[in-house]
Amino acid sequence: MFILELSYTAPLERVDAALEAHVAWLDEQYAAGHFIASGRKEPRDGGVIIAVAEDRAAIERITEADPFVVAGVCAYRIVQFTATKTAPDLAAYRETLPV
Repeated sequence: MFILELSYTAPLERVDAALEAHVAWLDEQYAAGHFIASGRKEPRDGGVIIAVAEDRAAIERITEADPFVVAGVCAYRIVQFTATKTAPDLAAYRETLPV
């Protein structure tokens, strides 16, 4: 599982100009089963996405296609972790530690 932290690297006017395309890209990732939750950070200087994928390389490919990245208005910090405990509604995402 991955925590994707977006940090804006451009003024909000440029971020907002790419927002519609970014939201469409988010919808595609939810439909593909890659994203579990997402939203803006407060204060509004970026966002956070909880994601799943086969490996880090897959997540890197996904984030590189974000219209925010293509427009040069954000940078990603990717944190990979093993979700050994989850809320009951997220049990399908529960993982076991590697041996």
